[in-house]
Amino acid sequence: MTSAAPTSHGLQIAITTGEPAGVGPELTAQALAGAAAHWPGAQFTVLGDADLLAARARAVGVDWQALCGNGRVRVQHQPLSAPSLPGKLDAANGAYVLGLLDSAIDGAVAGQFNAIVTAPLQKSTINDAGVPFTGHTEYLAERTHTPRVVMMLAGTGPRPLRVALATTHLPLKDVSAALSVEGIVETLRIIDHDLRHHFGLPAPRILVTGLNPHAGENGYLGREEIDVIEPALKLANAQGIDAPGPYPADTLFQPRYLTEADCVLAMFHDQGLPVLKYATFGEGINVTLGLPIIRTSVDHGTALDLAGTGRADAGSLIAAIDTAVSMARHRRAA
Repeated sequence: MTSAAPTSHGLQIAITTGEPAGVGPELTAQALAGAAAHWPGAQFTVLGDADLLAARARAVGVDWQALCGNGRVRVQHQPLSAPSLPGKLDAANGAYVLGLLDSAIDGAVAGQFNAIVTAPLQKSTINDAGVPFTGHTEYLAERTHTPRVVMMLAGTGPRPLRVALATTHLPLKDVSAALSVEGIVETLRIIDHDLRHHFGLPAPRILVTGLNPHAGENGYLGREEIDVIEPALKLANAQGIDAPGPYPADTLFQPRYLTEADCVLAMFHDQGLPVLKYATFGEGINVTLGLPIIRTSVDHGTALDLAGTGRADAGSLIAAIDTAVSMARHRRAA
């Protein structure tokens, strides 16, 4: 059962607008214009190029000047490295995108922001700019000096489907070697802690998948369940974490299992996320657990083909902002 939501009065939320050629800038304008009333007391700092934001807002029918004049939305201007057109990537703006993220992280670590919400970025642009970049999750961990973080995607609603990952952006051939008893226990500890303190769940129940088909079939289809996952669950349960399993992933995602679950821990990226995205795409969110700061994001990419057209749906960004505000409330109360 979710506890009563604490007040959001005085919360400061940063929004990074991501890849300038993508839908992030316009979705930010649409989300704040259409749903700001849902977050009374919260104030929003939008990080991005001021002229770009005004132009993309105008393209989708948002009066950006009026929105920023309401006292709740302000722009932290960071100039583009190169002019940007919708749908046209330019590696020259790779540093700009990382600069937005760095400013938000630094502000959150310093206490200037209670949470950050990240619009989608284009990994290839940053890599083409000469900066090795795997993704938001890994970058946030590195910048905040956090040894282990957990990627969790979630839907919306009174009983949302949440899927966390034991490993994130790895080639499939490397997943087995990346799993360890200690790593799974620590991942479960992070999930349990953050569901309690940031989501208001007093006794989280986390269902855990196996790695192999049929959860290893008693060792006939692999021994990771016997040698790694089962010992990890035994240790986690002994620490007071409610984490049953391992369950076969092909049968776990059914209402009869999920009804009483607060989260599913999957062993690798494409084991759990296809199910989550099928069920929630367009309204789902991405949350990084285990950080010293709060970070949420959308569940989609830059949608270059939709940039500047007004056809992109702001639902996921609205949900990400909503979750960031809620998490910040619970963290303040805790």
